[in-house]
Order: sequence, then structure tokens, then C-alpha cells
Amino acid sequence: MATKDEKKTKATEYGAGQIQVLEGLEPVRKRPGMYIGSTGPTGLHHLIWEIMDNSFDESMAGFGTEIDLHLLPGNMISVTDKGRGIPVDMHPQYKISTLELVLTKLHAGGKFGGGGYKVSGGLHGVGASVVNALSDYLKAEVKRDGQLWMQEFKRGIPQGKVKAIGKASGTGTTITFQPDKTIFETIDFDFDTIIEHLRRQAYLTKGIKLTISDERVPEVKHRYGFYFEGGVASYVRHINRGKEAKNANVFYVAKFNAEADMDVEVALQYTEEYHESVHCFANNITNPEGGTHLVGFRTVLTRELNTYARNKGYLKEKDQNLTGEDVREGLTAVISVKIKDPQFEGQTKAKLGNPEARTAVEAVFGESFRIFLEEHPRDAEGIIGKCLLAAQARRAARAARETVLRKGAFDGLSLPGKLADCSSKDPSISELYIVEGDSAGGSAKQGRDRETQAILPLKGKILNVERARLDKMLANNEIKSLIIALGTNIGEGFDIKELRYHRIVIMTDADVDGAHIRTLLLTMFYRHFAELIHAGHIYIAQPPLYRVNIGKNFKYAFSDEEKDKLVKELIEESGKAKAARAAKGGKVVEKEEEEETETLAVEVGAEESETEEVEVGGVRVNIQRYKGLGEMNPDQLWETTMDPKTRVMKLVTVDDAKRADEIFDILMGADVAPRKRFIQTHAKTVKNLDI
Repeated sequence: MATKDEKKTKATEYGAGQIQVLEGLEPVRKRPGMYIGSTGPTGLHHLIWEIMDNSFDESMAGFGTEIDLHLLPGNMISVTDKGRGIPVDMHPQYKISTLELVLTKLHAGGKFGGGGYKVSGGLHGVGASVVNALSDYLKAEVKRDGQLWMQEFKRGIPQGKVKAIGKASGTGTTITFQPDKTIFETIDFDFDTIIEHLRRQAYLTKGIKLTISDERVPEVKHRYGFYFEGGVASYVRHINRGKEAKNANVFYVAKFNAEADMDVEVALQYTEEYHESVHCFANNITNPEGGTHLVGFRTVLTRELNTYARNKGYLKEKDQNLTGEDVREGLTAVISVKIKDPQFEGQTKAKLGNPEARTAVEAVFGESFRIFLEEHPRDAEGIIGKCLLAAQARRAARAARETVLRKGAFDGLSLPGKLADCSSKDPSISELYIVEGDSAGGSAKQGRDRETQAILPLKGKILNVERARLDKMLANNEIKSLIIALGTNIGEGFDIKELRYHRIVIMTDADVDGAHIRTLLLTMFYRHFAELIHAGHIYIAQPPLYRVNIGKNFKYAFSDEEKDKLVKELIEESGKAKAARAAKGGKVVEKEEEEETETLAVEVGAEESETEEVEVGGVRVNIQRYKGLGEMNPDQLWETTMDPKTRVMKLVTVDDAKRADEIFDILMGADVAPRKRFIQTHAKTVKNLDI
């Protein structure tokens, strides 16, 4: 028998036996996040994008202009294209069918040697095999050489050889798969997410016919078709629908740059909005972090508008040049490049790194935009006027910002008087609760952990920043207090390293006014502090909606469904407690002698809560509906909403920046008609409507 020391040595030794080699698709199932980003809804939908990318690659290569996607019962996905079809013959090196090779080996595909595709979105050649690895079931069907070929897989393992199952005309590939529910948090696909993503892909691939149908509920089928001849110019018009344009003619150019061996497509239009909306793509893959093609576009845009403004006398010799910030206010643009060997950062392709993309965009866009400005003087006048107004507002905002900071400096960098700061100076453990009203602020200040939790109460509703420039924002006392409390500054002076709290928690009432205030705050963070959202610093507190009492026994519920469930649980617990006391010879409290229901300490000035007393099976149940946070006493607010051990918070993320941009514009923009349509469309699906 091994001694204690020998066992310890064996447990801690590090040798050849401790080195694991993951074969085939094992690495994907072991670490799925490395290949699809996450195992949440984003990663789930990424499976569809990977398969669709392969079909789009065929289309961009000139083979097949039709792609069909079907959502089938059981959350199965089927994607069919009319491309050349994945080869099924024996691979000379691996001695297995090429179809099986593509679906079972990482980095196997026609995208490396240059003979299969001129341009490709699926750079790494892992898309199809990753989907196969993360699917409970996958079936590949190929039309090729007059035959219909088929092979099935289970969790990446072939369930037989490739076989011909019949005659077939034409060519193409159909991939049908069902995600593995043991891998993903959910396998429920969101039809709206799929529609938004694939509509964008149809804009980026001129002349392709795309059909999407939801057949999960046979009785209720939804079917969409997309076909756009205008390319990214149509995409820009789609983004700007309902907005007032400064240049009626959308600028558009699509040219091949021989020097970089690259296709460049750019479209832009200015609107009356105060923010920019620029979308970058390389081989139809969205690049949310931009890249070299975005750098080239921005350089040319600033240079050409300054040159035109000076040549036409809009800028005098004494005037300063327009800055990049000036020329991007109100800009909507789409930049798309088709490049032979794209260099992306990671499998999710967030940023393009090819240096030649910058020079190609500069060459193609620069010449065409210069001609556009000369040939469309009225459009050019509208664009320049917008930029000059932005420059004027920027100077006013800078003065206002400096005033805010200068005041802080004179006061010894004092924080807003209404801020109850935490004692910790370590941002990584510090939290800022933005609270609606003084009543809730008072409870939060008394119930908080003073070491790590700071409280900033807001008075009323802050300014809607969707309709205001920075100078007007800084004149608003509530926004000014929030900016000083955050410590990051704003606009061109923003520095995320100066953030004083790594958790910023929006804590508002569970009613219409609370939702409105929350939306106003989220609009401000999205438009002016987007880096805080992307870095995972913004949260939404989830206070309970109900407090359910039976005697002194109580629980909190966060939804109507949870409330009904808790009522049943508490009644069962009460019955068991009475039975236990009776069994021990104790006194069973009858209904008329029941213990008094605990009353709540409600602060003066707080709204009265809605309290309902019901009798279920002879048991009195007290149900309190919280209308505001101020109704809770400090202890209750702490244990339900602020205690890190028990609280529930939602992390604010932006999975699709373009869709988020549209929603904020619809809900908070100046145009009423889109907002009315949005309300009419979603009115029937809203929950917890408070009228």
C-alpha cells in the first residue's frame, strides 16, 4: 500500500501522463466558446451563420444565387444552396470521403489553397466541422454528378459512410442539424434574430435570392424572402428609413482595386441624427470593431470634406479644419470589402487587420466621393452644413465640459452632493447604484454596504440624449452629476481607465415611469458611454414585484408566475408546520387567532403599495405588490436587490449593435410614426403592463 507521501507525490507530479491530446472534434466539444464565442443564444445562432457563410461563399464565387433556410420542428435547422455541392469523392491524402473530411476535421476546406474560392468569409475552414461537433444530429445531402449523396452524424461521429440514395438534377448542398442541448443553455432559435442577420447578408450580396421560413409550428408558418439589386446602398436606405436625410442621393461606389486584388463597396448618407452609424464587413462577415477598411474610410472622409469645404469657401483660412468627430455626426455608412486572404482577429472575426484594405478603400472611395461632391452640389451643401453645425456644437460642448471639470477642480475634485459614495477606492469592487427618486435613494443609502456600494439618486427623468447634442446634455444637472460620479469624462475626453466603479447598476421602480427612466439612462450609456456596455460594466437591478406573507413567513416573487408558485409553497409549509405542532401537542392557531401579518415600514412620501389579502384553503395569504423601491424599508431593499449573495441583476450587452441602434432610434427619436408602429406591433406580447 502506498504511503501518504507517495500518494501526494503521484497527485502532484507533472509528466507525460498528464498531457492530453484531443483528437478530431473533441477540442470543440471540450471548449465550444473558443470556436463560437459562447454557449448562450449568441453562440447558438452562430451555428447558423457558419453554415450560411459557406453557402454565401459559393454565391460570391459565382455558383448559385439561391439559398433557403428552414426552421423545423424540434429546433432543427436546414440550409440549402444551389452551389457546386461539397465533393464526395475519396480524398487522396486522408483516404475518406471529402464530405466526411470537411465535416469531421478542423481546418479542412476549399479556402486555403486558393483553388476553391477567390474570396471567403469562412477563413478558418472550421465552420461546418464545428457545427457538426456541437450538434446532437447532423445530416449532409449533396447533389453532384447526377446523384443525391447523403451522410449522417451524431455529435460529430459519422453514423455510416457517404452513400448515393437516388438520382438528382442540378448541384447543391443541404445541411440539416439539431444543436446539442447538453452543450447549449437553450436550443430555442429566435426567428427575429435570424431575419435581421440574413436580411443584412442579402444586402451585402447583390442579386442573391434568400428565403427563410419558420416551420416549427406547422399550423403557423412564417416565410420571408430577400432580394436586393442595390447592394449596400439599399442597406443604407433601410437603416435610414424614417429619418430626415441631408443628402437625398445616397453616395455609392463598387469597384475592384487591382493593386490590392480586392472588391470595395461603400455607401453613405447623412441624416439629422446626432450619432454615427457605420457598419463594416469583410467577405460578408460583420466586423463590429472595424479594422483597416474603416481606418481608410474615415481618413478619406475627413480629408475630402475639409478640401471641398475650403475650396468652396465654407471654411475660411482662419477657420480650423473639421475633425473626424465633426464629419461623422449623423453619418450612416456601410463599408464592404471582398478580400482573398482576410486577416481577422479570432474566429468571431470582430476586426479586420489587412493593411492593403486601408489603401484599397482610400483609393476607391476617395476618387468617387470627390466626384460625387462636385456632381451633386446640393447634397454636398447639406453634408457640409451638417458638419459645420457639428463643429460649432463640439466647441460649445468642449467649453461646457471644461466648465464642469474646472468646477470640480476648484472644489477639490468634489463629487456631487447627492452622491453617497462608498469608502473603497478600488474600482474593481465598487458599485454605483443609480436610483430613481429621493425616497428610494434614502432606503438604498441606509441599507447598502457602505464599503463597496455608492448611491446616486436622480430627480425625475433625465434628458433624452437621442435628441440632444453634448452641449445641451452638459447643461442638465442630473447628467452632469452622473458624469462627474463616473469619473471617465465624456466625448473626446472619455477615458475608461478613470472609471470609479466597475459595476454601474440602474435601479428603478417596476412601473411605466421606472421603465422610461431606465430607457433614458440606457440611451445615454449606449450613445455616449458605449465602451462601458461593451466592457460589461452596466447592469439593471431586478427588484421583486411581490412580497407574499403567511403570518410571519414570507417570500419575494419577481413575476406573476413566481408569485402563484410561492403562494402554493407557503401554504404547504404552513400546513406542515401546523401538523408538526399538533403532533407535538402544541397549540394549533385557528384562523381568528392567527398571528398578525407583519406590517411594512413605509417612508413618508412614498407611494402606497397595493396589498391584497386572499384566503386559500382556509389560510390567509397577504400579497403586497411593490409599486416603488421607496416602499421597501432599508433591510428589505438590501436583502432583495442589493445583497450580492441574494440579488438578481441583468448584465446589459449589445449583441447586435445595428439592431440596438435602430431600436433606440425608434423608441427615443423625434419621428413618431415608427414608434407608433412598434407599439402596435408589440402591444399584445407585453408583460406586466402598468396603466
